[in-house]
Amino acid sequence: MSTRIAFLKGHGTENDFVIVPDPENALDLSPAAVAALCDRRAGIGGDGLLRVVRSAAHPEARAMAGEAEWFMDYRNGDGSIAEMCGNGSRVFARYLQHAGHVAEGDLAIATRAGVKTVHIAKNGDITIGMGRARLPEGDVTVTVGERSWPARNVNMGNPHAVAFVADLAHAGDLYTAPPVSPASAYPDGVNVEFVVDRGPRHVAMRVHERGSGETRSCGTGACAVAVATARRDGADPAVTGTPATYTVDVPGGRLVITERPDGEIEMTGPAVIVAEGEIDAEWLAQTFG
Repeated sequence: MSTRIAFLKGHGTENDFVIVPDPENALDLSPAAVAALCDRRAGIGGDGLLRVVRSAAHPEARAMAGEAEWFMDYRNGDGSIAEMCGNGSRVFARYLQHAGHVAEGDLAIATRAGVKTVHIAKNGDITIGMGRARLPEGDVTVTVGERSWPARNVNMGNPHAVAFVADLAHAGDLYTAPPVSPASAYPDGVNVEFVVDRGPRHVAMRVHERGSGETRSCGTGACAVAVATARRDGADPAVTGTPATYTVDVPGGRLVITERPDGEIEMTGPAVIVAEGEIDAEWLAQTFG
């Protein structure tokens, strides 16, 4: 391992990430190393880590290499592996543009939830094709303190429980994961979204992200919220034949989510690279070794 490792820092609606370019899959970043890098006091700080690897060089992505040159190896802030991250995908695409690997226009990114289509617009916004939502059957309940709400189970390649509340403050501090029952609905944990109405096809949300705590934004969560709200509103595009577009305000900004009649979901929002530098590999080794 070299004595120094390149990194960048970026965010999408203030959902922030440490970005580690590793084209040839040469780095072995353990969960402890990822958690150390994402630590906001003792490390660089981030809600998660994006490792940038050529698909052909990574065993989990090799089968997707013909469709997507680059694989987003996404890790939560605690070092655990996640299937997909919507805001992270936009930041990942912005990094590829920043590094000169891609230009404005269309590209594809390999993720653990499959190949995602991306469009980098001239105005700077990035649109990600998020795939289709799955709506598992069964009642789900979210609880905070003495309050409980029925929640919609939405899977965006990762699991979500979406609860509509009267006031976002009812979500509590979100330092710890809100209890969700039955536990069998989410054997690998769950992202929990709390939602209030702001106007016609306009909602606001707070989220507890599995493995990260409350974050300023969650792209897959915003998609899950839009889908759940559309179903609540009787605006299922597969039934109406008309796309449903919702504006979703998150603490870190605003995302626009569109679900098409064929079920495909697109998310549009900003992505920013804010810094780049080098990680001291000796620090990493001392921190977790």
